Amino acid sequence: MNAANPTPISSFAGTTLTGAEIVVQVLADEGVDVIFGYSGGAILPTYDAVFRHNNAHRSADGADPMPLIVPANEQAAGFMAAGYARASGKVGVCLVTSGPGATNTVTPVRDCMADSIPIVVICGQVPTAAIGSDGFQEAPVSTIMGAAAKHVFLVTDASKLEATMRSAFEIARSGRPGPVVVDIPKDVQNWSGRYAGHGTLPLPGYRARLRQLESNRLGPAGTGQFYELLLQARRPLIYAGGGVINGNASDALRTLAQSFGIPVTTTLMGIGAVDTTDRLSLQMLGMHGTAFANYAVEDCDFLIAVGARFDDRVAGVPAKFAPNARHIAHFDVDPAEIGKVKRVDWHHLGDLNQALTALSDYLHNRGFKPDYAEWHAHIAQLKQTHAMNYERGGQSIQPHAVIQEINQLTRGKAVVSTGVGQHQMWACQYFDFAEPRLWLTSGSMGTMGFGLPAAIGAAFARKDRIVIDIDGDASIRMNLGELETATTYNLPVKIVVLNNFGDGMVKQWQRLFFDSRYSGSDKSLHRKDFVKAAEADGFEFARRVADRAELAAVVKAFIDFPGPAFLEVVIDPMASVYPMVGPGMSYDQMITGEWIAGRTSKAADKTDKADLF
Repeated sequence: MNAANPTPISSFAGTTLTGAEIVVQVLADEGVDVIFGYSGGAILPTYDAVFRHNNAHRSADGADPMPLIVPANEQAAGFMAAGYARASGKVGVCLVTSGPGATNTVTPVRDCMADSIPIVVICGQVPTAAIGSDGFQEAPVSTIMGAAAKHVFLVTDASKLEATMRSAFEIARSGRPGPVVVDIPKDVQNWSGRYAGHGTLPLPGYRARLRQLESNRLGPAGTGQFYELLLQARRPLIYAGGGVINGNASDALRTLAQSFGIPVTTTLMGIGAVDTTDRLSLQMLGMHGTAFANYAVEDCDFLIAVGARFDDRVAGVPAKFAPNARHIAHFDVDPAEIGKVKRVDWHHLGDLNQALTALSDYLHNRGFKPDYAEWHAHIAQLKQTHAMNYERGGQSIQPHAVIQEINQLTRGKAVVSTGVGQHQMWACQYFDFAEPRLWLTSGSMGTMGFGLPAAIGAAFARKDRIVIDIDGDASIRMNLGELETATTYNLPVKIVVLNNFGDGMVKQWQRLFFDSRYSGSDKSLHRKDFVKAAEADGFEFARRVADRAELAAVVKAFIDFPGPAFLEVVIDPMASVYPMVGPGMSYDQMITGEWIAGRTSKAADKTDKADLF
């Protein structure tokens, strides 16, 4: 749940600072070590304050304490902040100007809200007296962002600027994390006042809800009720979502699963909550989850949802989801998620770490030693019979093979970001992830163009890891300008473009449901040369592979290259993502394709095209 930590009193307490300097000092007090943003007139005072702060506190080796990373556009700055936050678990910061600078961050703000990612977006605004006059580069940021962000502040009282900034970080990281937008008029940035060095806004309702969650600890009564349900189960299954990672509860979840032999499947956002190579891991469930995970959901008799929300990509037909589960339990921090999609028999609202640890302790103290040998054997048989697979012959390079070739070198330790589409699904299916916060993707929003800027943000968060962006030729076009950002800052980001000459996922659905009418999705006539584009943006390693025989050697050279590296792989344009649970279908109607064994098919009688995507 990540309740807000008390902020220590700053050494600058009592000093007179401008509003812009106050913003920067709060960032320093909050431990911000990188800012992503694009300047403009309404935010110039704060940009100048960042410059002066870095100049005054530069390290002996010349490094800025709070480097300002300038992308090609503000949307990418938002996604860089999100990539940083996802990879580090800390709050990412984005600093942009008013008007179009602020509105360009709407998509990353909504993306972070949908995936519960903590960022703070600081926007410049026209002077207070000019608000509402349709001044140059004015936009009603609080109105626009109000429906997209966790919270929005418009600072019109300069004396509350410091408390507002600290509150923004508190709200972003606490409870269910999310994006907070702070809109600061230019005159507030130029104002001068005393820096308190501590303190936040009152926020009585919000903090009361946080206290309620924090105090709602799972105790003997709740664990006893859960225990009674678990005693009745012979085939329990944990269904873990992104809340496990956002709540830093992966270790507690792994302890529970390992101690009592309970298999685990994760959502797209929950990948890495358990080691995907572990014997108890079923990898991802859902629309493009593994067949064996989906069949395990069909077969389980007790489903334990942890930090997951039964979304449409997992429970597309709620009434038919986990049909043989006699009971369903749900752990979460958001009361809105309990019973929203699927009725549950037991739930707990509160910190996931505390709850899972308390449950493990209770089961140990009761001497709980279940015999799930039959269930484990069934799971092993599902994995063997319905293993992931793809076409191994032919002349074309299969995208799955590209992922596997990279995975053999990274062994579940790399940070992997993606765009959105087929390449995203192949990446989550064929990469291993040993730890949380290694898998970065736009889950709920499905935002094309996410992968490259997110990888850049992650490169600042995880300098100890290889950072790889797996992208598609269509998705990377959305933020192709960030190739230059990677080389400008000499970031050792590895960028893979799986080129199938079009919007691959759209084309797959058009093949399945629209008689292969590729309306607006085919890019085979486009003349883009990605390698030349990468070279023009300063990539010293920029290669294209179209021959299967060359793949292994080029991939190794690509991974071993010490700086930014770009690899385009021309893949089979007809390669599809399987398994696939189509619109309006339940798991027993899953399409497994030609290379993955399925159970007896129960194809849907009719496809409702309104459900597509």
